Amino acid sequence: MSEDLRDAREVFDLFDFWDGRDGLVDAYKVGDFLRCTGLNPTEENIKKFGGTKNQGEKQLPYEECKAIWEQAKAIKDTMTHKDFREAFKSFDREGQGFISAAEMRHMLNAMGDRLTDSEIDDIIKYTDVREDLEGNIKYDTFIEKVMEGPPGV
Repeated sequence: MSEDLRDAREVFDLFDFWDGRDGLVDAYKVGDFLRCTGLNPTEENIKKFGGTKNQGEKQLPYEECKAIWEQAKAIKDTMTHKDFREAFKSFDREGQGFISAAEMRHMLNAMGDRLTDSEIDDIIKYTDVREDLEGNIKYDTFIEKVMEGPPGV
């Protein structure tokens, strides 16, 4: 058994523990399960893999979670620092590496898997983004911090 698979089993066991130790994990938590194993599934993929919108709709045994994890692991994370930089660069009118904080919020709220205002607030908090006097942020620093993930994870 690979170390990654052992980690996935350990995460499943933790979720099972929180869900009542019945050998099942609520399908509502598929996205959280995958993220805890270091993967970054889209909401579309979570739904495709069998995740549900509401708690209690479906319960998954370890073997099903393992199969979902293997499917998610096989999907290549296509976004690189360079890809994110190019997206932000389109809003960088002066080519100095800065965009307005409002434009950054718009990008996070309107593109890809749309984030809620609360999720955007959390990202800004965890990345410790600081606006300059003109309300702009240095996007390379922001991208680096986002790609590192939340502290302590």
